[in-house]
Amino acid sequence: MAADIVTADFVKSSSTISQCPEPDLPEYAFIGRSNVGKSSLINTLTKKKKLAKISGTPGKTQLVNHFKINEKGRPWLLADLPGYGYAKVSKKDRATFDKMIREYLKNRPNLMCALVLLDSRHTPQKIDLEFMEWLGKNGIPFVMVFTKLDKLSSSEKSTNLKKYQTEMLKVWETLPQLFHTSSSTGVGRQELIDFIEKTNDFWEGYDED
Repeated sequence: MAADIVTADFVKSSSTISQCPEPDLPEYAFIGRSNVGKSSLINTLTKKKKLAKISGTPGKTQLVNHFKINEKGRPWLLADLPGYGYAKVSKKDRATFDKMIREYLKNRPNLMCALVLLDSRHTPQKIDLEFMEWLGKNGIPFVMVFTKLDKLSSSEKSTNLKKYQTEMLKVWETLPQLFHTSSSTGVGRQELIDFIEKTNDFWEGYDED
């Protein structure tokens, strides 16, 4: 039987890592440039249309929002992080968000993996490449999650993927694991859930029963 998300409940919003929930469950951080489709993907994964708030205004998420997934069985935490890059906020606020994000990613002890969301319609963006390079330098595990796949033809998908491979291999010996998703069609949903469930196998804190 395929793994699935049965329950998804909001836990809390935090402006600092010290305010985050107890690190007693495996955690997965969803992050990407502003307006990459993060909220839509989270809602598609959890099958809850309004779990993560969707906004046409980039930079709407300004806190780390935690959700508890699968209350029974093998629960885990989903962390919805503020988008990086362009947002209709001041430079000072952007710097504050950036510092908070990096402190969280470096210091959250139960973080299993960061899921870096990338808009599949665009060629590699400098800010995304630099952010993934920073993750690598700091030893933070991550995967690449391409969003809005339904907006592309198969040839466009192939072309953009090759461009990413070219740029990434200038820095990396091999590409991180990658996924293609669409919030509209549900493509990639099961693959992401399966990946998280398999990664949970490395978490030693689950009760034996």
